[in-house]
Amino acid sequence: MSSVELCHTYQFSQAQLDAVHRLLLESFPLGVTEDDFVNALGGMHAVVWDDNDELIAHASVVPRRLLHQGRSIRTGYVEAVAVAANHRRKHLGSKVMDAIEEVIRGGYELGALSASSDGLLLYADRAWLPWTGTTSVLTPEGIRRTPDEDDSVQVLPVRVSLDFHADLACDWRNGDVW
Repeated sequence: MSSVELCHTYQFSQAQLDAVHRLLLESFPLGVTEDDFVNALGGMHAVVWDDNDELIAHASVVPRRLLHQGRSIRTGYVEAVAVAANHRRKHLGSKVMDAIEEVIRGGYELGALSASSDGLLLYADRAWLPWTGTTSVLTPEGIRRTPDEDDSVQVLPVRVSLDFHADLACDWRNGDVW
């Protein structure tokens, strides 16, 4: 089995981008929208290809700005963590996260993500911490609470101190904002 490769979105061929999209569609049976896919692009990707050049694991980290106590924080936001069904329980999720966390620690003040209920177990075994305060989004109309995300946001503090009981707001984007 191949090792984890790190590359930027611009380095992917269209066929490789299509493979990422297919893996996401297969891994998230409740659906992946076009916005979900687009939100995973524009940053660094950790990928694992099998011996037949099939994508079997993926995670990406994209630049975002989170607002916390009046401060804009340069954040590496984790997206599209997925492992092919027939390759799960082989620590591939941990391997792609190791690579993504290295990018976060090297280039950002904070790592953040919104975990699915299945994904929470992966992050609980790592240095990720659950956000215990409230969550919001900075919309074109102003700050709006996102209470449905209060239990899913996880953070990886790198070079920033946080009040975990305060509000954490993400920047606006199409699709799922967290």
